[in-house]
Amino acid sequence: VLKLLAGKTQALISIDTTKSEVARQALELGADIINDISGLTFDPQMPKVCQHYQAGIVCMHIQNTPQTMQLNPVYEDCLNDVKAWLRSRLDSLISAGISPDSIILDPGIGFGKTAAHNLQLLSNIASLCELNRPILIGHSRKRFLKKILGEDLDEALYGTLGVSLALAHQGAHILRVHDVQATRETLTAFNTILAH
Repeated sequence: VLKLLAGKTQALISIDTTKSEVARQALELGADIINDISGLTFDPQMPKVCQHYQAGIVCMHIQNTPQTMQLNPVYEDCLNDVKAWLRSRLDSLISAGISPDSIILDPGIGFGKTAAHNLQLLSNIASLCELNRPILIGHSRKRFLKKILGEDLDEALYGTLGVSLALAHQGAHILRVHDVQATRETLTAFNTILAH
């Protein structure tokens, strides 16, 4: 699928993986970006592979592992702890020879965070933007939306759109969403009104 897709689209192709061999093969076949939920920490070879292929990188924060991240996430100060971790990873990746221009930072909404942690991060995007790299947020259809809406909604489209507007207004650079057309139209209308 990747081999066929890479030759037929001008869109950048992003691969979600924490494994350097998966990343290597995907980049060989034409992938452009490696989105690593571990911030390139689970596999020590990942930075070298990404550097070799000059891949775009999404460096995400996670506390613990996917199996344990939601057991009891605790921070001294979630925003400052996540921001410091992202800054440290950014410095490490640059030291490994990766161009800072190829790095996108993701605070990891829902990855080792309570609903309160997620809300603290989502309401302080401007602080994360101080890291001087594009900020990606993956908030679409996440469980914390139930806390905001007070309902257990299967898709939470309207909640996702509401958060998308708030994120765009604060300066988030990339929104990772399921409902692309609905989000695009909502943001286009929002930005058109703000521009007048």
